[in-house]
Order: sequence, then C-alpha cells, then structure tokens
Amino acid sequence: MKTSHLTLWIVLVTLVALITPCSAGSIWSKRTNNARALYTDDVARNIGDILTIKIAEDSSINNKAKRDLQKQTDRSTTFDGELDITTNNHNLLPRIPSFNMTAASDNSLSSKADFKDQRSFADQITVVVVDILPNRNLVVTGTRNREIAGDIQIIEVSGIVRPSDISFSNVVESQYVANFRIISRNAGIAEPFNRPGWFGRFLDVVSPF
Repeated sequence: MKTSHLTLWIVLVTLVALITPCSAGSIWSKRTNNARALYTDDVARNIGDILTIKIAEDSSINNKAKRDLQKQTDRSTTFDGELDITTNNHNLLPRIPSFNMTAASDNSLSSKADFKDQRSFADQITVVVVDILPNRNLVVTGTRNREIAGDIQIIEVSGIVRPSDISFSNVVESQYVANFRIISRNAGIAEPFNRPGWFGRFLDVVSPF
C-alpha cells in the first residue's frame, strides 16, 4: 500500500515538472535598459559624455619694425637786375635791384619698434559634450575654478572634437580641437600685482609718444 502511494506521488511530481515552464534566471534578462554593453569603453560619443582635453599651448611673437626716412632740398636763385627789354636801342624797363636767393631744407625721420611676447600654458581640463554635429563631431565645453589661499583662477574651454582624435583613454590634445577657445582669468589677492596701477594706465592713455 505504501509502495503504491509513493509511486503515485512520483508520477504527480513528474507531471507537474513537465507541465510547468522553466526560466533560466539569466542575469542579462534582469539588467536595466540603461546598462552598458559588455564590450563598450569610456570614450565620449553622446551628449552628456565627458572627455579630457590636454592643453599644451605655446605661443611666441617677435615683431620688429625699423624705418629711416630722409629728404634734402637745395635751391638757389640769382638775378642781376637786367630785364633787357629794348626797342630802338632803348631799354623800355628801368633797371631793378639785383638779388640772390638761396634756400635749403632737411627733413628726416627715424623710428624703431620692437614687440616680443612669449607665453606657455599647460593644463588638463575635463569637458562635457553639449552637441553632436551632423558629421558626428562633438561640440564640447567646460569650466574649471580653482581657489587657493584667496587666489582664484577660472578656466573656460570650448571647441569641436573629432571622435577619431580621441584616444582610448578618453583624452584629446588641444592641438586637435577645432575652434579651440580658452579663457583664463585670475582674481583674488594676486590680481592687483599682475597689472599696472591706475596712474600708470592714465599715463599710457594720455602720452603722445
């Protein structure tokens, strides 16, 4: 009797197992739609992605101008007083006093201008992709603020990045950024020491030389 009941239970469990669908319970079926694919990287491609611009800008200007102008003029006139207008051996015009006239002029200009400017800027700043152009180039912009002991430095960067110029580490050098624009402003304690005083600026404005 007990053997028959046991056999009946085994048959029922087998039938239930065959009828009930089984699910694998894979982790991929439970992932969200925002999850990244298995083989993706961190290179910026979409709006909102970030990438790092390595700034290495060197500029050097050496402009020299020199001009020398000189003009000399010498002029002399001599008149003996004789007009020599006669008719029938008679001079029709009286003699007038003779004169000598000499004139000399000298005009010269000498000028020289020398302008030299050399600057170097190196830094790294992470920017955000704000737009994607029809050719898939990325429009990026970013700002960085630093404040150390009362000195404030503000750096603003923007430009257009070609995706093929971005390295696998999600870094692009500034020389490959089109329409690259960088603004660096300083404020705080050190600012007054980086520019001339108000009286010096006044003299630069009113000076005629």
